[in-house]
Amino acid sequence: MLQRMLTDGGIETDLIFNRGVDLPEFAAFPLLDTDEGRAALRAYFIEYVDLAVRAQVPLLLETPTWRANADHATGLGYDTAALDRVNRAAVDFLAAIAQERTAELVSWQVGGITGPRGDGYLSAGGVDPAEAADYHLPQLSSFAAAGASRATVLTMTDVGEAVGFAQAAATAGLPAVIGFTVETDGRLPDGSTLAAAVDAVDAAAAPTYFLVNCAHPTHITAALDGGAWQQRVGGLRVNASTMSHAELDEMEVLDDGDPVQLAADQAPLLDAFPNIEVIGGCCGTDVRHVAAMWGVS
Repeated sequence: MLQRMLTDGGIETDLIFNRGVDLPEFAAFPLLDTDEGRAALRAYFIEYVDLAVRAQVPLLLETPTWRANADHATGLGYDTAALDRVNRAAVDFLAAIAQERTAELVSWQVGGITGPRGDGYLSAGGVDPAEAADYHLPQLSSFAAAGASRATVLTMTDVGEAVGFAQAAATAGLPAVIGFTVETDGRLPDGSTLAAAVDAVDAAAAPTYFLVNCAHPTHITAALDGGAWQQRVGGLRVNASTMSHAELDEMEVLDDGDPVQLAADQAPLLDAFPNIEVIGGCCGTDVRHVAAMWGVS
């Protein structure tokens, strides 16, 4: 029987809007390099460890490294060596937090998170898979060297880049999870259907499974067609807000929606995607939303 794992919410929006932490380039990983930053990350992740203990469900801690790839990190002063160090450190950091509570947790593992080379809200315009594989391999190799259990890319907008990511994960020896994002109509930012994107990646370089993130459940519902591709979706990390990506980009205050309603809106997706393994949140969500998804008060 499939045993679902609890993961965290929207780390960047939680840190910025709820905790007052400055994140240049929307990047959380530099926090690992200061005592103050590590304290902020610890406070964030401890909430999800506590929640997993209360819910008595397996925990998947995922690294705060969505922006820890070359194009985004260069402007923050991270060269190749520094990126390798911080990506490894992220895995070690989360493993140490979980090890403190091993006796209370059902089980736990640490996964490595990466993001697209470009903008997670805009179409990448057609990416060469081989180029994408070369680009993502260094980060995935760092995760593998540090002992991560899997590699997940969030907010992917392009089939070619998704194929390259899956190929790079295979080279690094890590199970790959590909997280596509969709607009309010259930389509990728380039207009492709989620069904077509999943089928195309599976045909070229099948990952372990797919995930949908950074979209409200009602947006994802628009993509459902009853096709076999729905069997390949194994994770959900939904947004708290019903707003479009363009609208969210313009927001200066957080739209955190209603946690209980969000869980209710997501419930039909758990039937539509019968192989869901990982449940957590994305933009606008925090531990309240994830607790509601797991039925924990």
